[in-house]
Amino acid sequence: MRMRWYGQSSFLLTGEKSVFVDPFGDMTRLTSQGLEFRYAPIEGATADLVLVTHEHGDHNGVDVVGGDPAVIRSTAGRKESPVGEVVAIASEHDDAAGTKRGPNTIFVFTLDGLRLAHLGDFGQPALRPEQREAIGDVDVLFVPVGGGPTIGGAPAASLVRELSPRLVVPMHYRTEAVNFLDPPDAFLEALGARVERLEESEAEVEPLLGAAGDPTVVLLAPPLA
Repeated sequence: MRMRWYGQSSFLLTGEKSVFVDPFGDMTRLTSQGLEFRYAPIEGATADLVLVTHEHGDHNGVDVVGGDPAVIRSTAGRKESPVGEVVAIASEHDDAAGTKRGPNTIFVFTLDGLRLAHLGDFGQPALRPEQREAIGDVDVLFVPVGGGPTIGGAPAASLVRELSPRLVVPMHYRTEAVNFLDPPDAFLEALGARVERLEESEAEVEPLLGAAGDPTVVLLAPPLA
């Protein structure tokens, strides 16, 4: 399986099928508010399935993905899809039961024999027991670590330890392209796992896998405009 990071929480995962999670479209509205968002536009991407964790503009640009994909967005339940069952788990974008920033969906699915979980803009202080049970075992975890509107630092590290994945892919943090989140340093220090810093924004997943309880953390290179 190959993963490509487009910036923020946006990933294309390509194996026997392809899944695009949280694509972004035109970000003029955000930059007009004085915030930087200088990731390269998503162009030429196709997928069998698009997943949208919540309805914010840097996560729900489904129109930029070609290939007539199936779309599952901002929902909860067990959904059939081109890659098989997708488990969509209700969560919150903040630490106040969603009253500040609204709902968020955690997506869990299997691709090329690996179980993947994408946490979207998870903002709760921790998982509730029923959410943890619904997630189940995880091989590859995409986790926000930039704080602010999501978890970061020590809470994000605790969540990783609780889920015990083999590969951790931090997302939604400060890079040269965005100026409104924290860098991943506090998360990396709190987790204390080995870190691979790659020079490209895409990579093959399987060679990077660690072990449950001893994961690899992969920092992909930001795809700048």
